[in-house]
This record gives sequence, C-alpha cells and structure tokens, in this order.
Amino acid sequence: MRKEILQIDKIDGPLIILSNIDGVSYGEIIDILVDDKTLRKGKVVRIEKDKVVAEVFEGTSGLSTRNVRVRFTGNPLKIPLSKEILGRTFNGIGEPIDFNSPILSKEKYNINGRPMNPVARVYPRDYINTGISAIDALMTLIRGQKLPIFSGNGLPHNELAVQIVKQAKIRGSEGGNFAIVFGAMGVKHDDADYFIKSFKESGVLERVVMFLNLADDPIIERISTPRCALTAAEYLAFEHNMHILAILTDMTSYCEALREMSAAREEVPSRKGYPGYMYSDLAGIYERAGQINGKGGSITLLPILTMPNDDITHPIPDLTGFITEGQIVLGRELYQRNIYPPVAVLPSLSRLMKDGIGEKYTREDHADVANQIFSSYSKVQEIRDLAQIIGEEDLSEIDRKYLEFGRKFEEEFLSQRKDENRSIEGTLDLAWKLLSILPIEELDRVDPKIAQKYYRR
Repeated sequence: MRKEILQIDKIDGPLIILSNIDGVSYGEIIDILVDDKTLRKGKVVRIEKDKVVAEVFEGTSGLSTRNVRVRFTGNPLKIPLSKEILGRTFNGIGEPIDFNSPILSKEKYNINGRPMNPVARVYPRDYINTGISAIDALMTLIRGQKLPIFSGNGLPHNELAVQIVKQAKIRGSEGGNFAIVFGAMGVKHDDADYFIKSFKESGVLERVVMFLNLADDPIIERISTPRCALTAAEYLAFEHNMHILAILTDMTSYCEALREMSAAREEVPSRKGYPGYMYSDLAGIYERAGQINGKGGSITLLPILTMPNDDITHPIPDLTGFITEGQIVLGRELYQRNIYPPVAVLPSLSRLMKDGIGEKYTREDHADVANQIFSSYSKVQEIRDLAQIIGEEDLSEIDRKYLEFGRKFEEEFLSQRKDENRSIEGTLDLAWKLLSILPIEELDRVDPKIAQKYYRR
C-alpha cells in the first residue's frame, strides 16, 4: 500500500512541492484529498533527490500546506477504452463531459504511448479524400501520414477542421471502418460549442471521438489532451483494425502550456522561452501516427497550429515541419479576398502524395496535373509582380492568359463552399478546365498522351 503524505512543503502556482519522498515515478498520478472532503488529482512533473514537484489538475485554489492528504497511486494517467467511445465527448484527461454514462472497460490504457518503431512501420499508401480540391489535388493526404495545417490567428482553421471531419472518407470496402478522433486544446467555449453543434447537425458525431480542453481548463490537462486522443486512436486502429484520422487543434496552445509548465518548474528556456525538449516532446506525439506491419488499421494525423505573427520560422511550425511529412499553409492574403479555404499553394506540399495517387488510387493524370498547376501558378506570381511594374496592358498575350488562369484558379478551384464536397474526379476535371485556358504548348509538366486525352480545346 502506498503511503500518504499529511503535509506539503510549498504551494507555487499550480504546483505543490513535497519532500522526503522515495519510490516515485515521473508522470505518476497522485490523489489529493482537501479537508477530507474533495478529491483532486495531480501529476508528478519533477523529481529531485527526495523532493517531488506535482501539478494539480484542478488548480491549487483552496489548498494550504496543512489541509491536504496526498496519496501516490503508483500509476501513470490511464483511461478506460472500448468501442463505445465512438460518438462520445471527453475532457482533456479522458473523463466524459457529455452527460452520458462513463466508459465501462476491463482495461485501462496508459496515455503515454511510445512512438512507432520505424522498423515496424508500413510505408503509407492510398489517400484520404477530404472533398477539398486544394488538398486532394495538390497536397494529397495519404493514409498513415502526418500532415500539419499551418494557420494564423483569425484564419478559418476551425471551419476547415470541421469541414474535413464532415467530408473525410476512404475508398472501397474499408470506408465503413473509418472514424475521426478530434482533440482540441485551449479552445474557447464558443469554439467548443461550434465543433459539437457542427458534428451533430451533419450527422457524423457517431463516428467521432472528441477530447475537449477548454481555455479555462488547467494547463496540465492541456498537456494530456493530445496523448489521450492518440491513445484512443491507437486503440481503435490497432485493436479494432479501424482507419483513424486524428485531428489535433491547436498545437500552439499545447506548446504554450508546455512553456508555462517549464517556466513554473524553473527550467532553462530555449528559443523564445520554449523548453529545449519541445522538439522531442512534439516528436513523441506526431510519431504515434502511421501504420504497423501486421495490423489492419492506421492512424493519419492532421495537427493544426496557429503561427504567431504568421511567422513560419517560429519554433512551433519550424519544429513541426522537421517531424512531419509536409504542410498545408493557410494564407492571410487569400482570406482577405474572401477565398475559402485560403490555402496558399506554393509554400504547401505533401511529401508522400506521389506514392498514394495515380492510376491505382485516384486517376492516371493526377500527378501531372498537380505538377503543372504548381508550375503554372508559380509563373502567375512572377507575372503579377511584373504587371505591378510595367502595367498589365504592356504584358504579352500569353502573360495575360496566365493572369486569367491565376484569377480563375483562385476563384473556382481554391474557393469552395463550406458544405461543398468535391469528388477527386470532379476536382481533376475542374483542374483541366482551368489548365485549358493556357495553350497546350505551355503544359510542359504533363505527359503529351495525357494532355491529348484531357485538354479541352
């Protein structure tokens, strides 16, 4: 039986400090009984010789050094899981908040899962159709991939996340074995209500598992939210052979909580005050996605983060880009022109899309179409810069064709309604309609046989 501590040494913000403690593990959960009435939970966040620092999930308000009894449980944070979690909503530490019964399960699962062994990984193949043309055609989401969305404050990343949850599907017979795990960190109450209401109204809630950490919830809970979400994803994927799309928003809120907790523990800061271990911490989350040899399921990860000051070199997007396999960047200039979703095509990419598109997966012209759009749209930007100097009337005829292509590409291809679900065939047909604005001789990234088949004269 674990011993009880009847007195704590010090209270420092959300932290409590105890001394003369032995046999304790990092990350261990503690029970804190306040005035012999209310029970709170905490987590060991630092061990130094015989001193232990723990963070209280519910905060330290009402605690004193003498009115608490602390019991070490000897276990990390575990959550009960069964297939009944589908359609349910939980807080950041896996407790139901949807007023339904608790999850009854013989097994409880440690949320501190390990990254996948690279040797056991299966190379990602096949794609997930989001119904959003810019993503499906140009930065295709491959099953088992880690593809973050880089957004900014005020940009419609929440709306984009909801649209992806509503529309995402995989092809073939495995489509019925597809589900979403949605983890939200540090979101405002109205945003949380928006997520729940949107999923209910669209009828997809029964295939969504939600973990919500609100802005006024404790930061230690925020640290646990993505781990709870990914533990649920691992359970469904590798014990029930389901294909899971895990969406985590907003990873910036998670990193801010990591920085705040690091400062409270008086750790030496690194870039912009973030802890030096933030890279390995993020990698420990992102690398839990993928496919494992011998398992029928998969986890595809779509983390969303808001770049402070739209700075893509900020430590959070910078480190995320190192770990993941591409990025989808939302552009403020496009958003200000009422283009939704405002996907900035040129800085966006999916490093794995080449292996999950083509004749066996989407259509034989997909790769050539994507390459040609990137090439042509890049030239559009150059011509727009030139037009600002010499004026549009002095451009050549072919340059004006490129400007027309660029304008219609943004208005018809990038822009779509928030309830518009485009098929991959419809997206590629629309791409050919726009590429046909240009002379066929300009399509130098397309195989001539494919151009002859799909080019509209």
